[in-house]
Amino acid sequence: MYEPYPVPELARDHKKFRYSSLWAFSKQDLRLLTFFIVIAVFIGLGTGYFWSCILCAFAVFCIIQLRSLYLVNDWISNRPYDVPPNLGGIWGALLFNVYRAQRQERIVQAEMVGLIDRAQSSLVALAEAVVLIDDNNQIEWWNPAAENLLGFQLHDRGRNILSILRQPSFIEYFNHIDESPDGLKMKSSVHEEHYVQVKMTRFGGESRLLVAYDVTRMHNLEQMRKDFVDNISHELRTPLTVLSGYIETFTDQEDINPRWKRAFDQMQSQTRRMNALVNDLLLLSRLENEKSIAKNQIIEMPSLMNQLFDDAQAYNVDYGHTLNLDIDSHCELIGSDMELASAFSNLITNAIKYTPKGGTITIGWHDDGTHGYFTVEDTGIGIDPKHLPRLTERFYRVDSARSRATGGTGLGLAIVKHVLMQHNAYLEVESKENQGSIFKAVFPKERLFHSN
Repeated sequence: MYEPYPVPELARDHKKFRYSSLWAFSKQDLRLLTFFIVIAVFIGLGTGYFWSCILCAFAVFCIIQLRSLYLVNDWISNRPYDVPPNLGGIWGALLFNVYRAQRQERIVQAEMVGLIDRAQSSLVALAEAVVLIDDNNQIEWWNPAAENLLGFQLHDRGRNILSILRQPSFIEYFNHIDESPDGLKMKSSVHEEHYVQVKMTRFGGESRLLVAYDVTRMHNLEQMRKDFVDNISHELRTPLTVLSGYIETFTDQEDINPRWKRAFDQMQSQTRRMNALVNDLLLLSRLENEKSIAKNQIIEMPSLMNQLFDDAQAYNVDYGHTLNLDIDSHCELIGSDMELASAFSNLITNAIKYTPKGGTITIGWHDDGTHGYFTVEDTGIGIDPKHLPRLTERFYRVDSARSRATGGTGLGLAIVKHVLMQHNAYLEVESKENQGSIFKAVFPKERLFHSN
């Protein structure tokens, strides 16, 4: 780098150099002005025009400064990236500092450009589609995978994303991305019988980053699983009904050998358990296949709560718990009464089963103006917090031995989750081991109906 003056101390102490060099450059101007004044004094004393010579000395100094100013302005305006002119004094210090700042800025810019190039190269290499959408919903950039998965073409740059991806489900997701944190699975507009998972994230205001990837294989596997569960559940229902009928016939005979009676009782218990499992699988299958069916019945919550409470009291006979009913909301609920009754009943029976005898269980319906809450609070055995994230998975058991002892199928909370999802609701669980649990179904304001 060209430097007007040697600066060996720059590498050691930038701040020290900045102030000392400024004074050093200023001294050059002062020495030059002093030199002109001394010459003017001698000439003025010799010629008798003392003050005129002094004024001339100042004028020459000002002309030199104006010339330096002109050179500085010309360099900044026309060739700022060239080596600055070799000037002394204050203007030399100014040029040096400007040139040093420019060089540091160019280094930072080069690093940023290199980082952007690397990031863009990595995005181009991804198999997932990546699309940048600006504040006006117009497409700014996409990688090659977006052309294969979403059908983007060169002339689509600057177009509105909703004019290219026109599926109603995508438009709904685009306008309400906060309501679908897991994204959207939709049919591909490029390849038939292919499915794409789309997820968007906001950044920098209303700009969005869209990421999409092919989930056809996962979709097909999931569909195979659903078909298998649905078919096998239907196929099992008939033989289970036949077995249950014959076992019940044999069990009811008075002259049956006590040894055989115990065996038949066990068979009948296991048949009932299998029948409950099949019924839960069929219910889950039906819930998954009826997602688009409107859930718009107006449910009288006091009536439903009293019905659930009566059923809970009948179920509670063998457990001896204290049951409480707490209703402090006048809101009704909009949805499917059969599905919600099934979900609420699952939460209540779970609380009864997993609470040691003589416990307390409180069933409640509340609202705070923005949400409605169906709650089941118990004084049961509680759940270790590490299990809570997986609690609504199918067949997930906190304690397999305890679940078998209570006759659970492992599908109850999965059914609850599906029912609530179809009502735009979700399940909250608060629990600590040996301190009880609170299961809370949270419904949005749109699902509440205020009766007169």
